Amino acid sequence: MTTPMPPDNPIQDLLDFIDRSPSPWHAAASVEAAVQTFQFARLDETAKWQLQAGGRYYVVRDDSSIVLFVLGSKAPVEAGFKIVGAHTDSPGFRIRPHAATVSSGFARLGVEIYGGPILATFTDRDLSLAGRISYLDEHGKLAYRLVRFDQPLLRLPNLAIHMNRGVNEDGLKLHKQNELPPLFAQLTGEQLPQPYFLALLEQASGIPAAQILSWDLAVYDTQKGAVWGANREFYADSQIDNLASCHAGLQALLADTVMNDAHSTLVCAFFDHEEIGSQSHVGAGGSFLADTLQRICIATGMDREDTARALANSFLISADMAHGYHPNFPAAYDADHRVYVNQGPVIKSNANRRYSTESVSAAQFIRWCEDAEVPYQRYSHRSDLPCGSTIGPIASAKLGIRSVDVGCPMWAMHSVRESAGVDDHDYMIRVLKRFFSD
Repeated sequence: MTTPMPPDNPIQDLLDFIDRSPSPWHAAASVEAAVQTFQFARLDETAKWQLQAGGRYYVVRDDSSIVLFVLGSKAPVEAGFKIVGAHTDSPGFRIRPHAATVSSGFARLGVEIYGGPILATFTDRDLSLAGRISYLDEHGKLAYRLVRFDQPLLRLPNLAIHMNRGVNEDGLKLHKQNELPPLFAQLTGEQLPQPYFLALLEQASGIPAAQILSWDLAVYDTQKGAVWGANREFYADSQIDNLASCHAGLQALLADTVMNDAHSTLVCAFFDHEEIGSQSHVGAGGSFLADTLQRICIATGMDREDTARALANSFLISADMAHGYHPNFPAAYDADHRVYVNQGPVIKSNANRRYSTESVSAAQFIRWCEDAEVPYQRYSHRSDLPCGSTIGPIASAKLGIRSVDVGCPMWAMHSVRESAGVDDHDYMIRVLKRFFSD
């Protein structure tokens, strides 16, 4: 089977992918669009699956989580599953159900904080809205549609230093209830904020306001991604954590030599809700991946014991970004475990299993790096600081599959504008291709 060529410029392709994906719902749609030219067939979770040897498939749950797989030349009971897991969501703001309010003639949007964003980075940015709306179609049936405002629609202006004299010494502190609603319009006396907001949704979606029932809307930064640095060795964009890992896994899976020569069943699983704990029907703590793997086993004629054997012979790479050393803040890092941008993928370890890595899985990843001629680094968080986590421990425990947590080093994780290294993204794609090809 012939397949399209991979992109000539992986970083520009990554930036374009991120810029097409301002919300988890758009991220899943971007992945779906990318695999259409590679002859992937969409499966319906409510239908009976008929799978063909060597087939390429994907399944979407609730528009924001997606699992892709390529059936290998050997049955899963013989060769297992090789899985790359990542997540489609990023920290930020989500719009409340009663969205719009007015204060002194200025319309604002009520927001809730999603995950753990660096709040101050959202100030003085050209922000807008993207996500999904639910509505009644012309037949009175419930339907869904992606919606995105391309133009800057919102802003969270800073308070002038003349009224906040200690901001440079104390840092910018925003009251989460009162000071986070972004401004989006100046209304006349007869205009009501909520109908005005619904009219904007109608304009953006083409759905009459009276038919719109609810929404899942994220605030996003409209600034496009960019390559920067004297040698163009860095890149910046929103949502690098963790759309860069989704992109790397996708590019590795779509490599011609990977798909056409696979012995194991290859899987990319990209979940929503990682930033808020993964405990949902679309998150890594839900049944989505387990259901998909089980149904693959059933469709390929395996019984329960064969399924257990297949999982025991499988491996999960949890790909999520890592904390690159920042020379301005050396005290934030364990001196013996600093990892550097553009010096290779990072193997992340934590004794309390905030990461899924243990010695065997780390050694296996090291072997794949060496085979791919890719440098690697080892990271451990400072013992006096709380450590973040990933989908790795959750999915590994749920499935009983050995797992390693890895990621590319980056700066400003959970900022509205993050940065990482150009070389590292290429390194990650190369080692994931080696993993799929092993």
